Formats: sequence, C-alpha cells, structure tokens
Amino acid sequence: MSADSTRDRLVLLGSKGGPALRPGGPWPSSSLLEIGGRTIVVDCGLGVTRGLADAGISLKALDLVFITHLHSDHMLELGPLIHTAWTAGLATPVTVFGPPGTGHYWQRFCQAMEFDIEIRIVDEGRPDIADMVSIIEFGEGRLMEERGLKVLALRVDHPPVTDCFALRFEHAEQSIVFSADTAFFPPLADFANGADILVHEAMLEDGIERLVAKTGNGARLREHLLASHSLAEEAGRIATDAGVRRLVLNHLIPADDPEIGEADWIAAVRKTWAGDLTIARDGLVVGLEHDPEPKDRASEK
Repeated sequence: MSADSTRDRLVLLGSKGGPALRPGGPWPSSSLLEIGGRTIVVDCGLGVTRGLADAGISLKALDLVFITHLHSDHMLELGPLIHTAWTAGLATPVTVFGPPGTGHYWQRFCQAMEFDIEIRIVDEGRPDIADMVSIIEFGEGRLMEERGLKVLALRVDHPPVTDCFALRFEHAEQSIVFSADTAFFPPLADFANGADILVHEAMLEDGIERLVAKTGNGARLREHLLASHSLAEEAGRIATDAGVRRLVLNHLIPADDPEIGEADWIAAVRKTWAGDLTIARDGLVVGLEHDPEPKDRASEK
C-alpha cells in the first residue's frame, strides 16, 4: 500500500465480543488499520487471517500487530496469523506490541510448531520465523513514534484482567482510538479527546440474559459481563465527553441474538451520543477521511 491518504481505512474484521462461535454468526475481535503507509492489525481473535485476506491484504505485508489484552477472543490467532504470513512468503520483520505475557505466548507457540517450522526452514529454504518477529511488551504511555505514526496506551478497567489497554493511533491530522475491553471508564474520554474515530466496545443489557442462557455459567458469566464491559449508553457518554468525530460500536455483546438488530444498538447509544455513528459488522470499512461513509468490504474492491 502506498502512503496515499485516500487509501487510509479502518476495516472491522471481527465484530463480536467473546470467544464463542455460532452458526452464521460474526467472528471475534480483530481490526485492520491502514494509515500512513502502515498495515496495522489490532487484536487477533479467531478469523483474523481470513479477514485480512478477504480485505485484500497480502499477508506478506504484515507490519505491526497490537494486542490489547490476553483474553482469547483478542489473541487466539496471533501465532497462526504470523505463521501463515511466513508460509505465504513473509520476508520483512513484524513487530508485535502486547501486554506482559505476549512473549511467553509467542515462545510457546513456536515450540508447539517446532516440527513444522524446522522442516520448512530446511525443506523450503525459509528464514527462521523467530528471527523475523520482535515482541515488545508494554504498559501505559507512548509505545512508538516512527515515520510519523505515534501510538499511545492507556490502562482501562477490565477485571479480572489488569493488563488491558486502550490504544490511540495518530498520524498527520488523523487519530483513531480503540477502547479495548473495558467497563465504563471516564479517563478514557480524556485519552480519546478530539479523536476522529473512537472504536468502543458495547453491550446491550436486554440481551444479557439470553446470552448467559445460551453460553452457560449462569450468574458467574452475568457478573463478569456487568463488571467488565460497557453498555452502549456508556460508550456514547465517553464519545460525547471526548468530543470525537465518529463513534464506532464494536465488540458487540451480544452480537448474534436474532432479537437484536442495528436499530436496537442505535436506540441505546442515542441516549448519550448525537454524533456520527457506525455499528460494527464483520468486514465493514470505515474511511479515515472526514465524513467517512462506512461500506461493506466487497464494495471496496
């Protein structure tokens, strides 16, 4: 991809919250951010590799990967994504930013795939995958500033996970913030202040009981959801307080309830947010130019 800003885009590869998959339903969390000539993946839930391919991305172009926290619906496919890119001809370094524990995951993944990796190095002449991947574990603050791209992190409230981080990407005059998974967290409004796009997780209270019944674990799961995630109205309040240009509701809980449609999400968030609004679905493309018109991935080609 060139650095032509007209190509800059956000693609919501996986839009559901939680790791469970159901027939015909959406995929867990992953997003593609193309900005300033960089190909950036934010979270690697199950399906991220297929999502990137469907978005027209050559896996050999994999550049930067950011993991917000180590729940499986955000990082289960990190290793397989990099390995698949490697088998597709990846020949340039990949940098993975993740919370403490990311390096341990990557080391164990390579150990689990040791037979395949070693035999492909010998039989197919591939470079050692371990030499191509840099893992940078991070906390709050500035993560990088390179070629005009600045990335910042803020620890958010997602109990019992303590190392969970919102991310802010800035390039030229553009700024995109990902909330990560979080309960209502007022400091996030300051972190997202004036952003062009805030991608914020959202939950609909009306669907929680049906989701709990479908998934199991009863009261324990309900307790976790209410303590660790934001209602759509709360996401709208953060967007309003931050003065962002567009709010994108993502990591939807529940995302596959036939009794809940886009109108329900809109009605909930409009209680607190009057600005531009996008409700995520898998493959939706959001342009980063002013007044972006979200569109399905297929219409991008």
